[in-house]
Amino acid sequence: MRNILAGILTVIFLSTPLSAQALTGTLQQIKKSGVIKIGYRQSQPPMSFLNKEGIPNGYSIDICQHIAAGIENKIGRDIKVEYVPVTAAERFAALADNRIDILCGSTTKTLSRSEVVDFTQLTFVTGASIMTLKGTKIMNNFDGKKIGVVKGTTTVDSLKELFQDTNTDTDIVLVDSTSEGLNTLEKGKIDAFASDQVVLIGLALSAADPDKFAILPNLFSYEPFALAVRRNDADFRLVADRVISHLYRSKQILPIYDKWFGKFSTKRPTAFEAVIKMNATPE
Repeated sequence: MRNILAGILTVIFLSTPLSAQALTGTLQQIKKSGVIKIGYRQSQPPMSFLNKEGIPNGYSIDICQHIAAGIENKIGRDIKVEYVPVTAAERFAALADNRIDILCGSTTKTLSRSEVVDFTQLTFVTGASIMTLKGTKIMNNFDGKKIGVVKGTTTVDSLKELFQDTNTDTDIVLVDSTSEGLNTLEKGKIDAFASDQVVLIGLALSAADPDKFAILPNLFSYEPFALAVRRNDADFRLVADRVISHLYRSKQILPIYDKWFGKFSTKRPTAFEAVIKMNATPE
């Protein structure tokens, strides 16, 4: 009797498609709906932004398009990509609330954020810097100045720590977005704007007159970027990690990098080369 029961269970197990058993969480949801919802920031060039035609674009967006293709291969069907704009303040809640499936932008991976979301392999590395209008002559003297920074970002804490360590008396002005920070700077309402250096460079390049801005060459923080996904969804994260690792191993990441960063630097930073080597995880 026991052998008969074991035989029946074996037949039932083998008759169930392995692919169906493997799909859980977000992968299962995407297969059912046929849609992957990509969250992105609208004004974080060159990582994620709206181009002149109003289409989401950028370095992180390109990586997420590769991930969408990887998901199609995993679940065995075509899917539609739906882009969902999010702000810095709501981006992690959008994942938890199922409004987006993956966050593609310029998000720094931190341990405290890992209590709320999970992160993929690193996709970029940069650091915070400061941008001013040329001719203001405050690049090394911020006493009594107003410094803008986007609320809800890691740059806020890094900026406060920088000025505290250097005994600099400044007025930190919180803004809702990088586009608001740039606009506030151009109107003279703040003296400088702090953000990830790569974002500042992207803002300057996309401005009507890039030559009017000056960006501090030194970094005052370390910002490892990664894509955020829902917490405890290992199967979905593994698909994303496999795609990112393959981009590194195959060097397909290099034309993506050159596409978005080659305009202002023909030489890739040593830190980025290190990210490629450390995250080219073998199969």
